[in-house]
Amino acid sequence: MKAVTWHGKRDVRVDSVPDPTIKEPDDAIIRVTSSGICGSDLHLYEVLGPFIDEGDILGHEPMGVVEETGPDVSHVKPGDRVVIPFNISCGRCHMCGMQLYAQCETTQVREHGSGAALFGYTKLYGQVPGAQAEYLRVPQAHFGPIKVPEGPPDERFVYLSDVLPTARQAVDWADVPDGGSVTVLGLGPIGQMCARIARHLGYRVIAVDFVPERLEMARRHGIEVVDSDDADDVPDAVRQLTGGRGTDSVIDAVGMEAHGSPGAKLAQTLTGLMPGNSAAPVMQRVGVDRLAALGTAIEIVRRGGTISVIGVYGGMTDPLPMLRMFDKGIGLRMGQAHVKKWIDELMPLVADDADPLGVMDLATHRWPLEKAPRAYEMFQKKQDGAIKVLLQPGA
Repeated sequence: MKAVTWHGKRDVRVDSVPDPTIKEPDDAIIRVTSSGICGSDLHLYEVLGPFIDEGDILGHEPMGVVEETGPDVSHVKPGDRVVIPFNISCGRCHMCGMQLYAQCETTQVREHGSGAALFGYTKLYGQVPGAQAEYLRVPQAHFGPIKVPEGPPDERFVYLSDVLPTARQAVDWADVPDGGSVTVLGLGPIGQMCARIARHLGYRVIAVDFVPERLEMARRHGIEVVDSDDADDVPDAVRQLTGGRGTDSVIDAVGMEAHGSPGAKLAQTLTGLMPGNSAAPVMQRVGVDRLAALGTAIEIVRRGGTISVIGVYGGMTDPLPMLRMFDKGIGLRMGQAHVKKWIDELMPLVADDADPLGVMDLATHRWPLEKAPRAYEMFQKKQDGAIKVLLQPGA
C-alpha cells in the first residue's frame, strides 16, 4: 500500500509499504477514505525528529471502511463506516472507567513514562503505524472505532477523530462561567473549533491570530478577532475589549512552536541538529518550548481565571512565571483529549444537516495521498490559505 512516511526534518514521502494485517484478536483493518494533517504532525515535521525513525508512517486523524476484524471485535463489522480516535484505549481499565481514555493503562507506553499509545506519533507514544495511508491496523478495535452513518461526506465526521473532541475538551477545561468570556489563542483547526464550540455554548469568544485567512474564517462564524500583527500589545487589546479585566478564560491552541520565542526556537533548532541518538535524551531532560503563547495567556486571563492548554508542549525545563501565576490565582488544565468521552455530545451536532459547528467550512484543501509532501510544506509555511488539509487515499 501507499503511506506517508517520515525521512527527516521537513522530509516526508509517499512510499510503498507492506499492507497491515490482523495481529491480535481485537484488531481491525480499515480502508482509509480520509485522513487529516494535524498541527501536531507539524511538530514531527519540524521539531520531534529525535523520537521518530525513518520510514515511520504518520497520521492520526482517520476515517474509513472496516475491511477485516479479529475474533474479539463484535461492535463493528466489514463494510461499516467508522471514525478512529487518535488515542488507542481499551475501554476496560481503571483509567478508561474514569473516561480518561488518553491515559489508558492497557496501552500506556511505560518505557517512556507516557500515556496511552497514539497512531503515528513517535516512540514516546508507542510508535504505532499511522493513518496517512491506504489501510490502517486498529488495535483495541473492540472499543475504539466509532460507527458513523452512511451517506454524508467524510467531512461531516472525520473531525471526530481528533479536532472536535480536542476542542470540546479544551472548552470544558477552560471552565468558562455561564455567560462568560474566553480568548482562543491560535486559529488553526483546533482553535477554529474551540471558538465555534465556545460560541455554540453561549460564551463570548475573542480569538487571536495573525494569518488573514484564519482571521477571516473565524469572522465568518461570528467570532470577535484580534490580529496580533496589528496589535502593539495583545493582552492589552483583549483587556480593552473586556473592561480592562481580561477574559474569564483563555485557551492556548498554539503550543510548543509559538511565534515570538527566539531563544527557545534556537534551542530547538540546535537540538534538532544533533545526531538522533544524542538529541532524544537531551530533549527529554532539558528540552524547552517556545512559550510565547502561554505567556500571552497568563497576561490575558483575568485574575482568578482559568487557562486551558490544548496545544502540544514537550519541554522538560520550561521556565514559567510562577509568581505572576500565583499572584493572579490562575487555574491551569492541560492534556491529550479523551476522544470517546465527547462523542455522544458531538455526534448529533455533526449529523445535523444545519451544521451548527460549521464542519463543512474547515478543510481548505482536499488532496490525494500522493500530494502529501507538498501538503505538509504548504501547511507548515501557511501558504495558499491552508487551514486544514485532508488527504484522501484513492482520490
